[in-house]
Amino acid sequence: MYKKTAPSGAVFVGAANYDSAIPLIDCASTMTHPLISTTLRFALRTVIGLVLTVLIALSVYLLFSYHFTYSKGESVGYVQKLSYKGWICKSWEGEQVRALATMPAIPEKFAFTVRDNAVADQINAHIGQKVVIEYEQHKGLPSCFGETEYFISKVTPAPGE
Repeated sequence: MYKKTAPSGAVFVGAANYDSAIPLIDCASTMTHPLISTTLRFALRTVIGLVLTVLIALSVYLLFSYHFTYSKGESVGYVQKLSYKGWICKSWEGEQVRALATMPAIPEKFAFTVRDNAVADQINAHIGQKVVIEYEQHKGLPSCFGETEYFISKVTPAPGE
């Protein structure tokens, strides 16, 4: 290995043969300018911070949407179908034909989602019968939570049936 100094003060380091030049290449690649390493560190921290901020904001939004009820209500009618659907996120999806006071009229269908298996069992026991379904509406949830925004909380047979 040899060392040479230029008139400008720059130091040149070389190797006598190729085998001894490899450590010099590794050493030269690890030497970076402090501004570059500071900028890279800042960019990495910024990207990680943005990703964490988005994940936290999304989590807070989903928790709020899942637990906050936009509206509550009841629907009276005949449960037409109930099925367990989904590719990855499975949920109970059903359809109720609403009871009409005057006949003949075009029946209105009410699509709903059931989270609880016990409630799904109650609905299955009353398929084809007139029932009162209590629901909660949750707006803004992704389809993985259910295909509709109406989630059934309670099922009872309709009075007088």
